[in-house]
Amino acid sequence: MLGVLLLLATAQAGDPPAARACTPAEIRDLTTPSDQAYRLACRADLTGGMVRRRILIEGAEASGAGIDCGGGVIRPPGEPTSQAPTVAVWSRRETGAEGEAWSRPVGAFVRNCTVFGNVRIWGMGAGGSMRDLLASSRTAGHTIAAQNAAPLGTVLERVRFEGVGTIPLYVGPGVTRTTVTRSRFSGRSVSAAVYLDAESAGALIQDNDFTIRTGREQIAVDGSGANRILGNRFALGGRGGVFLYRNCGEDGVIRHQTPSYNQITDNVFAGAGWLRPRTVVVGAREGNRNYCGDDAGYPFGSSLDDGDGATGNLVTRNRTRR
Repeated sequence: MLGVLLLLATAQAGDPPAARACTPAEIRDLTTPSDQAYRLACRADLTGGMVRRRILIEGAEASGAGIDCGGGVIRPPGEPTSQAPTVAVWSRRETGAEGEAWSRPVGAFVRNCTVFGNVRIWGMGAGGSMRDLLASSRTAGHTIAAQNAAPLGTVLERVRFEGVGTIPLYVGPGVTRTTVTRSRFSGRSVSAAVYLDAESAGALIQDNDFTIRTGREQIAVDGSGANRILGNRFALGGRGGVFLYRNCGEDGVIRHQTPSYNQITDNVFAGAGWLRPRTVVVGAREGNRNYCGDDAGYPFGSSLDDGDGATGNLVTRNRTRR
């Protein structure tokens, strides 16, 4: 965990300046309907209306880039998927004179938008290729490597996430310092509303409304640490609220970090189950999955211990309303 906190402090000091404003020609391209994703590397300030294409914010050249819809909507044609999300904030692997490295966006943003479908923030594993993530997880320094490869400081503010089945907001392995504030999650998800995946850290999820129909809990904290989930309002409909666990062995990827040092305070959970409220569950799995052995053979992380290992979490001043 010390490595996580040190990395977050180092990253804070090196944030790049804001990206330039988009030109009128770039705005026209962005707002022209298309089946192809628009590569956004500037600041797009709109005054409402509809964006009818997917948006890709990728690599270091997109640092500080983003979109303010001015109350408008991002709704691409077709059905969004995990590999082709509505909005993607992705890192890119590059090969140069010094070998292979990751080019990542820092400080990307989405503001004042309704997003139909999903937002995906990915480092290793972006676009569905798990090879780099799997290989890195088999090394002792995986947490820091994943965090160095992943987007940093993405801001999602006053966004209405309209779920259409897939997880509306997925924060991928190693992603750090994601901010989600004054937003609403509605529609439906077959899984969770927000997923914080392994080795991610330092997210702030504050002052949001969750009215979405989910197949599982509202927020999954899977091997993610030092996050703050504060002052949110959940309409559970009998489902779970915030679950902390470590999903040992899934896809053979070793989870190194535990769901520890998270702060879950001042939230309101309405519609909790009568017999099992399950508003905040710390240590929700403890190895109870048939694929936990798929990462066996290494002397660290979930390969060594299938338990959740959740420690140092602060859960207080939350309210339950039935």
